[in-house]
Amino acid sequence: MECFAVYSNEIEGRIDCHFYKPEFTKLDKRIRSITSKKLGDFIISISGGATPDIKESEHYYTNAAEGIPFLRVQNVTPEGFNLQKVKFINKRTHNESLKRSQVKEFNLLTKITGVGRMAISSVAPNNFIGNINQHLVVIQTQGEEVSKVIATFLNSDIGEKLASKRSTGGTRPALDYKALKSIPIVFKPEIVQIMINAYKIKKQKEAEAQQLLDSIDEFVLNELGIELPEFKDKMCYTVNSEEIENNRLDSYYYQPKFEEMDNVIEKGKYVIKELKEIADKLLSGRRPKGGVRQISEGIPSLGGEHVLDDGSIATINLKYIPFDFHENILSSKIYKKDILIVKDGATTGKVGIVPENYPFEETNINEHVFLLRVKEGINPYYIFSLTKSQIGQMQINRDITGGTIMGIIRETTESIKIPLPPSEIQNKIAEEVKRRMQKAERLQKEAKQLLEEAKEKVEEIILSE
Repeated sequence: MECFAVYSNEIEGRIDCHFYKPEFTKLDKRIRSITSKKLGDFIISISGGATPDIKESEHYYTNAAEGIPFLRVQNVTPEGFNLQKVKFINKRTHNESLKRSQVKEFNLLTKITGVGRMAISSVAPNNFIGNINQHLVVIQTQGEEVSKVIATFLNSDIGEKLASKRSTGGTRPALDYKALKSIPIVFKPEIVQIMINAYKIKKQKEAEAQQLLDSIDEFVLNELGIELPEFKDKMCYTVNSEEIENNRLDSYYYQPKFEEMDNVIEKGKYVIKELKEIADKLLSGRRPKGGVRQISEGIPSLGGEHVLDDGSIATINLKYIPFDFHENILSSKIYKKDILIVKDGATTGKVGIVPENYPFEETNINEHVFLLRVKEGINPYYIFSLTKSQIGQMQINRDITGGTIMGIIRETTESIKIPLPPSEIQNKIAEEVKRRMQKAERLQKEAKQLLEEAKEKVEEIILSE
């Protein structure tokens, strides 16, 4: 618990402790000694967004060809707009019910509600037309340069603290217009290009890392002599009663592409084994009754969210279980080079491997992942690369069942077909997979380090008088 005192002559219209946290107060005083400018001084107009009335829901969303980008918090990032998963609204909604929140080129967009960092900002690119929901505001400034300088400032750690100081609310902080306009702004145009260059190089390194990771699948399949066709779902096909397997009556399970895949695997160069034949252990874990939210230390307990897209295992933002609980479930204790498979939830089927340099000696898993430990003499990195490959993922996805909560079960997971080459081939594949993963990890770390150095330089410039 943090303790501090606030004198009556220091009260600024707020009586909540959050506003007067020493780290906020000290920074605020420092910035106000450098500048008298506030965000409100740069604003020509400001407007919040909205989600259309439910009566309009039938014509709310539309497709990209006919619609207007409808930006949400996830589309506004310090690196610029991320339009990969943007939604679109029709032009009538854009021009009538959401007319006041229209976004035009070089407008400044700023997040004002929600968890995480406050006041994250982006600048609309040249010739952009869009709209926003209620968690963002669109600000018209004096022009492109002004918007970019303010966005860069607000996205800095300094800008984040100044915005967070002025937020209200508990579990869902928010900035009203008055609070937003009161944020002090140190207007130094030179910070913009520093961050543009840093984000550009970061993007290049991350793209190179992703190319390395994407190349692993093709490499593994080539080594196994497996050439995959382009698998497509078919709209119409028949299944005879004698073809029913595993009591599955859902049509997707019998998509012809799965039989095509089985045939391709069988035509490979090596003997086929089922996962249960090469697994020394395949099980899921547990967590204490009542959950682990209130436990802040102990033994790390890994769940689906800790199996990352690149196949690595998270080392931060972990959950914990008490040591005595861990001692009672040692059967699911994790060892280096164990494979984790997400067994239910939104990321069902995601696969990761615990690296040899994983920083925790004692670790366990919860009930949402399978721990796969292979038998001696079989290379775990090879099995990891195979289960993460297209043929591994297709088999896992085929076995997913459930309605609102999707998942896989042990019995079907054990039947995954694994081409098993001799040890020397397994080792060759494993070493190359590790090499590419490690190089990708280095590139990702370099990208993060470069960005942190740029942020530090920007802060130095902001704080220089």
